[in-house]
Amino acid sequence: MTRRQVLFGVELDPLTLDETVRRCLDAVRNGEQLEIGVVNAAKLVNMRRDPRLAQAVAGCDLVLADGQAVVWAGRVLRAPLPERVAGIDLFMRLLAAAESAAMSVYFLGAKEEVLELMLDQVALRFPNLNVAGSRNGYFDDSEQQAVAGAIADSGAQMLFLGMTSPKKEIFTAGYGERTGAKVVHGVGGSFDILAGITRRAPESWQRLGAEWLYRAVQEPRRLGRRYLTTNAAFLLMTARELIRLTPSTGPANRRH
Repeated sequence: MTRRQVLFGVELDPLTLDETVRRCLDAVRNGEQLEIGVVNAAKLVNMRRDPRLAQAVAGCDLVLADGQAVVWAGRVLRAPLPERVAGIDLFMRLLAAAESAAMSVYFLGAKEEVLELMLDQVALRFPNLNVAGSRNGYFDDSEQQAVAGAIADSGAQMLFLGMTSPKKEIFTAGYGERTGAKVVHGVGGSFDILAGITRRAPESWQRLGAEWLYRAVQEPRRLGRRYLTTNAAFLLMTARELIRLTPSTGPANRRH
């Protein structure tokens, strides 16, 4: 078991994408449940403001660096992470692996019309994938247990949640085990991207850690101010943590 790194008080698993995929496939084969949490700069900021979100992420079996800014912060703060494991990249790799290994999947999230478009794309890209079931993400909290029960009845081995934070994390924490799925992965807006509703940033933008900016340009009213606010807060968090970790150079610590 790889030792976790602690960043801003959050324990993260220093895994590559390949290592994460192997862990997920092993979980299905061994009958173990693996709840996956992913964090980017915005989520780490929001976890400090939302105790329920923080508790839900902390309860995940794997917590991965979804944002490039998190990887950079880890290097600066001496909690190195090998690479970014983007939620959508893991999503696509697991779909391909599930198709090859004859593992069944369930999709939960998005609006009904988006979900249908995504399912069409999944059928084109992964024609032999066993889709045990699907449901849109618009349901009340009072329906969560029934939704989890329907997933369990489907026999799905992997569950993908195309819902926003903190809804997907809270659902995973409260009902992930009830679903019976061996791998539970919250993929956020990946359903929209796969459905063709939104575009993912080109790789050059991703390498620069500017995927958030690409998304904000597509949806400036909804995301522009939010990203600017959380990114500024993340930079401040990182600066404060760096100061805390840097040994004092005051008179008491100088050599005479």
